[in-house]
Amino acid sequence: MAKVIIFGIQDFAELAHYYLENDSEHEVVAFSVNAQYLPENNSFCGLPIIAFENIEEKYPVADFKFFAPMAPNKMNGLREKIYYEIKAKGYEMISYISSKATLFNNSIGDNCFILENNTIQPFVSIGNNVILWSGNHIGHHSVIKDHIMFTSHVVLSGHCTVENYCVFGVNATIRDGLTIAEGTFVAMAASVIKNTHAWKMYKGNPAMASEKSSKDL
Repeated sequence: MAKVIIFGIQDFAELAHYYLENDSEHEVVAFSVNAQYLPENNSFCGLPIIAFENIEEKYPVADFKFFAPMAPNKMNGLREKIYYEIKAKGYEMISYISSKATLFNNSIGDNCFILENNTIQPFVSIGNNVILWSGNHIGHHSVIKDHIMFTSHVVLSGHCTVENYCVFGVNATIRDGLTIAEGTFVAMAASVIKNTHAWKMYKGNPAMASEKSSKDL
């Protein structure tokens, strides 16, 4: 059983605490945020909140692990920043994979948060710092790279490649064999039938690129 510190004190952190406590062998021992965000009571879900800047003084790297299941703000850029800051301190980062998800000996990196009813077909590879909310279909022979967020009920068909920093809205559909370029934002219920361009927003059926850059989200 690993002793785990969760970064954050908002909804994703509270959900991560619930899942780890009820559906994993990990024990959550504390939460952490940057010092400027410490609340007055220094407690969340009945556990202490520790300033991240000097957390290794109380929770040594050799004895504790980290989990940072943060929301996809700035196209997952904020979660990426914290991910690398945690790793720079030397902490190992866990992944949570629901016991109710369907997998087939897939390769999955660290700091991934994979919730219930995801179907991840054979020969799928998932990188680091990826969130798959509940109920997605990830098609065979697809590659999902780093710092990515799937919301719920997204269909990624087979033989697709998803580059870094992408976000998929609820009920989005991706045709087989496509490359979803870095920083692509696929809106809710969009149907993508062609390769995308980097840092573009796509919406509609068939999905078309918006004039607005996903960097502006």
